[in-house]
Amino acid sequence: MKGHVWRPLFVVIGLVAAILVFRMFYVPADFGVHDQGYTFGFHRLGNEQEWKQFPEKYKGTEYCNECHDDKVESISKSGHGIIPCEDCHGAAFNHPEDPEKLTVDRSRALCLRCHSELYMPSSQRNDLPGINPKTHNEGMECSECHNPHNPSLEEM
Repeated sequence: MKGHVWRPLFVVIGLVAAILVFRMFYVPADFGVHDQGYTFGFHRLGNEQEWKQFPEKYKGTEYCNECHDDKVESISKSGHGIIPCEDCHGAAFNHPEDPEKLTVDRSRALCLRCHSELYMPSSQRNDLPGINPKTHNEGMECSECHNPHNPSLEEM
């Protein structure tokens, strides 16, 4: 082969070798999939304890149920029963101490994530009641007419 073929080949081989040498020094020895396989992806065994001590941001509906059992019970009977409270009310990170009252996302955009009329023949997405956002009360928030804890009931 001529020199115009060998030079780029040597450059590519040199780059690959440089990347492998860099990786050998940069990536910690305990990084990988280890005995758990690919289920949990790549992680470092050395910092598992550090992550266990990290405070959890999302607490789950069970945590909300400790103080708001009436709300959790009513929403569990509605169409929104499968949606975690924190999807609309935000993360319960340090609640109730800070903030005392969680901010509620009442935006139309939040509702339209699920309730915008779409046609998806191969999913259960068609089972959700959908609206055309351009013709259904454009400019209004959904919570002005609908109770998010029981969306089938009109508030007006």
